Amino acid sequence: MSDAKIIDGKAFAAGLRERVGAKVAKITDAHGLKPNLTVILVGEDPASQVYVRNKGTQTVEAGMESVTHRLDADTPEATLLSMIKTLNDDKACNGILVQLPLPSHIDESKVLAAIDPDKDVDGFHILNVGRLWTGQSALVPCTPYGCLLMLKDHFGSLSGKRALVLGRSNIVGKPMAALLLNESCTVSIAHSRTEDLEARCREADILVAAVGRPEMVKGDWIKPGAVVIDVGINRVDAPEKGEGKKKLVGDVDFAQASSVASAITPVPGGVGPMTIACLLRNTLVAACRQNGIDAPDI
Repeated sequence: MSDAKIIDGKAFAAGLRERVGAKVAKITDAHGLKPNLTVILVGEDPASQVYVRNKGTQTVEAGMESVTHRLDADTPEATLLSMIKTLNDDKACNGILVQLPLPSHIDESKVLAAIDPDKDVDGFHILNVGRLWTGQSALVPCTPYGCLLMLKDHFGSLSGKRALVLGRSNIVGKPMAALLLNESCTVSIAHSRTEDLEARCREADILVAAVGRPEMVKGDWIKPGAVVIDVGINRVDAPEKGEGKKKLVGDVDFAQASSVASAITPVPGGVGPMTIACLLRNTLVAACRQNGIDAPDI
């Protein structure tokens, strides 16, 4: 079989951000509404600082307001919860995102539960989880929603496809399964304790890998012609680049898989760029709903 089509997440995300920006401009002109995304960063985690900076830049580029609150790593949990309550009550704030991970003394579940579900642009609040799983209108976690958009762009209809989600996290695996189920796929969730995992993977027309193990999924795990979405971002040694050098790889062995699959997302440049683009989409949708404006279908 010839090499798989590469699903260019970077280009897809650029197009999505452009569409969001155009909708924002229309809504701002028509209603005087400029959607606001407020991010809270607790501590000095280097990766989190990069993510937050990128979120802020792309929010502004889409015509929205970006606010970032930076708190010290030793900030008491009560202080963070108080800030969230203030933002919940602030009509000018449409989206609240608390950057994870949080310092160990702060209860992550308590913080996520404190965010107004209608401002929960990460889609992690238990009410949004329940809405998603019961097929209601919900703010959906950004990474799996980005995966879904790329799959729908590739296939058109997903109805009847056999999908396997490898990974069961609350952030990617479980919501990904719910989204695929809502598109009338036949969905399985597999994980590290799944018996005969390779055989289960080989049954899937759509394989979404989100398990956090570098290049775990080999070429012979993949059904010929399947579409592979690789959510993994793993930093591994790259001796070919020089001593001490690192490179990013996914959860799928890209070289092997691309000779079997019909389409595949690369790492980097696949799923990653879609996450912030979908965050911008969620912020726009949240702002519209809060102000009684028909939310755009993006």
